[in-house]
Amino acid sequence: MEILVTNDDGVFAPGLWTVVKELTQIARVIVVAPDREQSAQGTAVTLRQPLRVRQATPLVLNVTTYAVEGTPADSIILALGKLVKCQIDMVVSGINSGPNLGDDVFISGTVGAALQSYLRGIPSLAISVTSTHNQHLEDAARLARLIAGKVNDHSLPGNIFLNVNLPNLPLARINDAKITKLASQTHIDTVAEGNDGRQAYYWLVREKITKTAAKDTDIGAIEHDNISITPLHHELLNHPSPVIIDRLGAELLGELREMP
Repeated sequence: MEILVTNDDGVFAPGLWTVVKELTQIARVIVVAPDREQSAQGTAVTLRQPLRVRQATPLVLNVTTYAVEGTPADSIILALGKLVKCQIDMVVSGINSGPNLGDDVFISGTVGAALQSYLRGIPSLAISVTSTHNQHLEDAARLARLIAGKVNDHSLPGNIFLNVNLPNLPLARINDAKITKLASQTHIDTVAEGNDGRQAYYWLVREKITKTAAKDTDIGAIEHDNISITPLHHELLNHPSPVIIDRLGAELLGELREMP
């Protein structure tokens, strides 16, 4: 199995290399990721200037690694169009530092990168831990490995595009894994105003959601200490989810807890 890994936190982000290390147990992994932090870039692509790429020193041995002077979406387009010569069986984007929930998926660089590969017919996973501090990255990496294994053995359909968020909790404190839909809420909902002495400026402020979300949504799942698994191929493109997706949550948490 050949897995392409990217992110929006930059090529040397801890979350990326935690998932790479785990995935190398079941696949050959190639990394093509932005050379710096590129959060909230969504599906942005670079059209009016050249893109520069350099090979970077991997933090896991024998993983070919490219750093792209561009967005997460650029990274996937370059990887699949030029840099990677082998056939890619799956793309994993993450592990993101912080949540990608509700309407925020539409500005997420993590999700935007995975969308590019999904649109090119490749099973795609965007995975995040809902905190930027003291993250439980290892459990998220193991979950990504489980999902990749199900893609490889065809337990999951080939046209899959999943957005997975884990609460930042020890595995023993996670209640369940839920198949969810996107909540109609966003974290970025406040505009602050200031003045630098020359002119006024505005700042988009990321604030925590305070209202309660429905339990069947991704935000609702996280609020109740569950893993959220959102089939974005259904949410974004109105493609029905296969029945097998409905059983995925119950299967994954049990298998995750049984992993050594």
